[in-house]
Amino acid sequence: MPEEKDWETEEIKEEDKREEGEKVEEAAEEGEKEEKNKEVDKQEASKKSWLSKEGELVVDVYQTDEDIVIQAPIAGISKEDIEIITEKDMITIRGKRNRPSGDEIHDFFIKECYWGSFCREVILPEETDPSRIKATMESSILTIRVPRIEREKRRKVELDEE
Repeated sequence: MPEEKDWETEEIKEEDKREEGEKVEEAAEEGEKEEKNKEVDKQEASKKSWLSKEGELVVDVYQTDEDIVIQAPIAGISKEDIEIITEKDMITIRGKRNRPSGDEIHDFFIKECYWGSFCREVILPEETDPSRIKATMESSILTIRVPRIEREKRRKVELDEE
């Protein structure tokens, strides 16, 4: 004898499955919306902080036998507009690049130049002598030389006789 099915119960079960599936889809859509909103919030915060931050100077830092050398291209800035500060094991280069006067600017096609205040901090290795720093500016290239301290890496220690 074939088993009797309760069609009403089967319909309710199917309806429950559809509702569960819709809830899962809705939750997934909500999760995607939240992720998109978080990403938009991050982008907005980044834009706001970029507009209020100082520009960052690009630098090359390398070593020679005698010095740690920091070089930075700084076009359009006079020596008087640059400040170099040493503090413990850090050098801070700070300045301001003013937009040249001229035509009134309306709409940019390309805007890559940074105008305004800038700052860059460079951490020096411990084996330098910040008290003897020399800075020069030639052809719009700032060069800072920090003398290295020579330390003997290996040394034989003699025993004293008593």
